Amino acid sequence: MDNNIFNILKKYFGYSSFRQGQENIIQSIIDGHDTFAIMPTGGGKSICYQIPALYMNGLTIVITPLISLMKDQVDTLRENGVNASYINSTLSQKETNDTLMSALSGHLKILYVAPERLEQEYFRNAIKDLPVAMVAVDEAHCVSQWGHDFRVSYKRIVPFINIFDKRPILAAFTATATDEVKKDIINLLELREPNSFITGFDRDNLFFSIVKNENKFDFITKYLAKHKDVSGIIYAATRKEVDSLHQKLLSQGYAVGKYHAGMSDNDRSKSQDLFLYDETKLMIATNAFGMGIDKSNVRFVIHYNMPKNLESYYQEAGRAGRDGEKSECIILFSGQDIQIQKFLIRQSIPSFDRQRIEMKKLNDMINYCMTTSCLRKYILNYFGEDYEVDNCDNCINCTGNVEIVDITLDAQKIISCIYRMGQNFGVTMIAEVLKGSKNNKVLRFNFDKLSTYGIMKDYTLKQITNFINTLIADGYLYLSDSEYPIVKMSKESIDVLKGSKKVVQKIHIVAELSLSTDNNLFEILKGLRLELSRKENVPPYIIFSDAVLSEMCKYYPKDKISMLQIKGIGELKYSKYGEIFEKKIKEYIKETNLTPEDNKATLIVPEILSKKLPTHIETFNLYKKGLNLSEIAKARNLSITTVQEHILKCANEGLNVNLDSYIPEEYKDLIYEKIKTLGTSKLRPIKEALPDDVDYMAIKSAIFKYTSKNKAI
Repeated sequence: MDNNIFNILKKYFGYSSFRQGQENIIQSIIDGHDTFAIMPTGGGKSICYQIPALYMNGLTIVITPLISLMKDQVDTLRENGVNASYINSTLSQKETNDTLMSALSGHLKILYVAPERLEQEYFRNAIKDLPVAMVAVDEAHCVSQWGHDFRVSYKRIVPFINIFDKRPILAAFTATATDEVKKDIINLLELREPNSFITGFDRDNLFFSIVKNENKFDFITKYLAKHKDVSGIIYAATRKEVDSLHQKLLSQGYAVGKYHAGMSDNDRSKSQDLFLYDETKLMIATNAFGMGIDKSNVRFVIHYNMPKNLESYYQEAGRAGRDGEKSECIILFSGQDIQIQKFLIRQSIPSFDRQRIEMKKLNDMINYCMTTSCLRKYILNYFGEDYEVDNCDNCINCTGNVEIVDITLDAQKIISCIYRMGQNFGVTMIAEVLKGSKNNKVLRFNFDKLSTYGIMKDYTLKQITNFINTLIADGYLYLSDSEYPIVKMSKESIDVLKGSKKVVQKIHIVAELSLSTDNNLFEILKGLRLELSRKENVPPYIIFSDAVLSEMCKYYPKDKISMLQIKGIGELKYSKYGEIFEKKIKEYIKETNLTPEDNKATLIVPEILSKKLPTHIETFNLYKKGLNLSEIAKARNLSITTVQEHILKCANEGLNVNLDSYIPEEYKDLIYEKIKTLGTSKLRPIKEALPDDVDYMAIKSAIFKYTSKNKAI
């Protein structure tokens, strides 16, 4: 790749190397190929079209439906010294004309527009004679009716491309797409022999959890008590739920905003800005919030209700940890969530065929919430990624970060009551009978005469309701598919009543999130960042992300040489803020008498920092010290899979790695035999053909040695 590309990366974005997949995508565009890329939220899509835009002659037009993304990215680009602008409905006619004049004069390098703008004759006439080098289509899944956010306006993109005498390069990007949607995007956007890239959907800094058995609001308050000082988003399914949760949290003293389509434009904008500027730490919202929000320091995303499909969920959950720091994604699931989503699908989608598609997606979402297997594997497999590892060690199902409580006796009481009530009533009515309520409806049906009447009187109605929802979530009960859902017994219910099957409740253990850094200095630098952001009227993360501050707190850069080695700090950022942050760091070191020998942090001098090692080499150095894979993973806070890939990459680069040590001697011949007969394209068939104690590292090592040997021959 041309060195100028790396110079652009460092100068404008402050990075010395690309993330996984970015380099190949950028090279494809620069080489003049139509390009299609699927990259996870937070995976660095924008750099993949911004860098070619700065490298190539001419204007790049970015098409996105997200007004908030336009402003956010343009603010960031301008902050980094790039001439960028946008045209959308928030601008006056004069502002729009000024932006077009800037484009016509050749001053602009990147122009963001909404797809609706493409059909305006005025805009088309102004643009058609410009040297447009590239058109980048963000959120490209919106063009497909099989996608989770289909928009008719995306049909206008192809006619717009055709107005140019010289067709620009067309690049399409999305965060989530199944194989069906991917084919649809390529066909509908009429990409010409595109190079396609899937950089991997995995976000290994995100911890996934499903909480199926707790009072939702109690869980929220317990969780927030341990995460007071970090930013988070709580999604709810309906406006009513958002308003209710927002009011409850306000009454408990939380600085919390809300966002949904029922609010005025001004109120939504104000609430969003307070969140972006870190004035409020918590946002309660429907799925109307977040598309295109590039806030990098969101530490958790909680779904108060189950989302409608995995595409929406993964995109919304992916708004956590965009800076690469450890973050958490939690779904608070109850059986009633299923009925809410079915109701919303029927109410909002008139087409029966479209309803059928959405119901299928909803079932996949339900299965995700119900599975006891690895949550990460379920998601990645859903999107067509062949994730072979059965234990990611980074989700609730793989870590067992729960407390197990036996609730068999309570389950028997509930199931017995449902049976005696004829399986003809909903959750609320059943709970009232178990509680011993004297309301008219209970008495009218003579339910006070049942042996199960009042059998759970020592519990609150809310607790009983939660017990019932837990049994529904775990499949012991189910809800009828009707307008007013009725609780029914499943086959497993009988086993519970007979005492042949135990029912357990998993209580999610709330852990505190922490950055691997000097937290005292981190808070000081956050305060400095907030002060600067208010002066410049930009969100704090546009000045420096949490990840950048975290690096400063690990390495304590005190001069320009060392500051420029921090990921995310380029020449332009340093010229604006570098010395201000250096001064604050020096003051902190002096006040705390911090020395290189202190255990809590290591002072890195410029000479060492300038030789900062690639991440796989850092892994290799621990390997050379004799640490095993698990020990390396723990020391570096990485997954086992990532450590394995690092070791294999080192072997590929010719470093002294003993891959034979990972291949069990007693199975060596058998492993090579299966590789030879089954091929090397997929690991799973090989794994299934071998004894259980042969792990994936053994297979990967053997494949590496096998292919290396055959290449040499």
